[in-house]
Parts: sequence; C-alpha cells; structure tokens
Amino acid sequence: MRSLNYTRARTAAEAVQAFTNAGGGARYISGGTNLYDLMKLGIEQPAHLIDIGSLEGASRVDTRGDYLFFGAGALMADVAEHAEIRRDYPVLTESLTKAASQQLRNMATVGGNLMQRTRCLYFRNGPGIYPCNKREPGSGCAAIGGLDRGQAILGTSPACTAVSPGDWPVALTALDAAVEVLGMNGPRTIPILEFFRLPESAPHIEFALSPGEIVTGISVPKTQAGRRSTYHKVRDRESFAFALASAAVVLSMDGDRVESAHIALGGVATRPWRAREAEVQLKGQSLTHERALAAARASFAGASAGQHNGFKIELGARTLADAIMIAAGRSA
Repeated sequence: MRSLNYTRARTAAEAVQAFTNAGGGARYISGGTNLYDLMKLGIEQPAHLIDIGSLEGASRVDTRGDYLFFGAGALMADVAEHAEIRRDYPVLTESLTKAASQQLRNMATVGGNLMQRTRCLYFRNGPGIYPCNKREPGSGCAAIGGLDRGQAILGTSPACTAVSPGDWPVALTALDAAVEVLGMNGPRTIPILEFFRLPESAPHIEFALSPGEIVTGISVPKTQAGRRSTYHKVRDRESFAFALASAAVVLSMDGDRVESAHIALGGVATRPWRAREAEVQLKGQSLTHERALAAARASFAGASAGQHNGFKIELGARTLADAIMIAAGRSA
C-alpha cells in the first residue's frame, strides 16, 4: 500500500498553488476515469493528488456571444445533452456520445478528456515487460515491429506510434477550438492544434503545458456551419470502444458546392489530425461521393503503415468520405 497526500482545491488558482507547493509527483484529478486506471496499472504513481472536481465555476457552459465556452469541469454527459449544442453542433454531441459509456460520461469532464492518455497496449500493459518511450523515456517502443494493429499511421516517429485516443478533441480540432489554461505565470490560451504535441523524439511530453498548468476551459468560435457537421466513428464494436478510424467534418455549402470544409481525423494519428489536404480539395467543388473519397484519400497520402495496420489507410479514407456525405446531407 502506497501512501499519498490529498488536497481539495476550491479555485483554479488555489489548485495551481497547491501543485507548486507539493513539488514533484503531484497530479490533478477530477472525474478520475483515466488517472485511477493508470494508478492501478502502476503507470502513474503520484505522491500528491489535487482534487479539482469542485472548482468554482468549472462546470459552466456558456453559448452566448461569439464563442461557445465549456468549463473544464463540465461533465461530458451534460455537454452532450445540452439542447443548443445538440441542435447547432452535432459534431460535438456525437463526439461525446460515441466516446464512452453513459456511466463514464456521467463522471468524466470535458477538460479531463483532453488529457486522456493513449490506450496503446504496450503503454498500458507493459510495466516491467515491454519498453515504452511514453512510460519510460528512452526505453524504446515495443509497438514498432510488434502488434501494431491499433497504432497510428499519421504523425508517427521512430520513437512512438501510439494513437491519440480521444473523440472530443477531434471535433474540437475541426472547429478551431482553443484551450484556456492557468499556471503560476497567469492565464494563457493555446490553439487546439498546438495543444497536442507530436511524439518526435520525446513521446512522453504529450501536451503543450508547463508544469503545474491546469486546463480551465475550452472556447469554440461559433459558426453557422456547425449544423452541417458530424463525428463519424468506426470501431471493432459499437459500444464503448476506441476508434480504428474517425472523422469530424464541418461543412459550409452553397447548394451542392462546398464553400469551406473543416476536417479532423481520429484513431489514425498520434494527435488529433487536421486533414488540410481534403479541405483544400473539397473547397469550391460540387460534392459527390467519388469526389469526397478522392479528397479523403489525399489526406492519407503521407500515411506510414506498420506490419498490421495498413488497412487503416483505406478504412480512414472511406470513414472520412462517409462523414463528408453525412455532414453534407444535414440541414444548415
């Protein structure tokens, strides 16, 4: 039995101060749906837990003004069931409802979901058995040349091929969201595209956060195109499974012509992946399934497959093409 210290913070500033005072080995915890798992597996061994589950104002959801705002402590279930979000931004609702079981959505927060760590088999099941650069920097990556069916084909490096597991972050990436954080040096805002780091030579550094910084909220620019959006997810089983491939698509249309497309991919990359190639190919084009598939395949031109995950290239392209057509079929 390992002992640890515990602090319950009332404000974000108090949480940051508690983290600083604790020194090394502190972790923030809210819903705990990811951290507790990692603690039981021996991957995370914090010396001090700072409970941020009841921070003042942390669960606020605000749809007024030019931005949607989600407090980091808002529950996934509450955001998914928000009437205005369901009506105007189905991509957000679907990314949450397809992300986990209802029980987990009742506990997990939208801020914590951003910080979810990979489900790579070697990361989660290998302490003391398999090398993993995310778990033990510099030890190697057993997935490269190993059982890599679920690994990434985009954004990989010689040090790591672990897939970014989240659904909600993929939808936020398509919508050009920003993450609001607070640290000892004050607040700052990080564009979602910069929040998740590529593995490169340091896969254990997964987020663009300084030590002790805490996510306080997420802002999303409002857009009329939100109604013509979807989050489409393909997985081994329909319930409570992580994506083999997924796509978040937000379209602005004039008849059957695409005025603009905002697209992100999940299940295939080491971070939520913006599909710029597909966006460019679709812009100004009359939309057909063949054109959607051609644009989708362009976004996988740079994919790098391992021994067992080559199927994700075509699966990912077809998943994206289907998502484009689903979004196009919705009323603006």
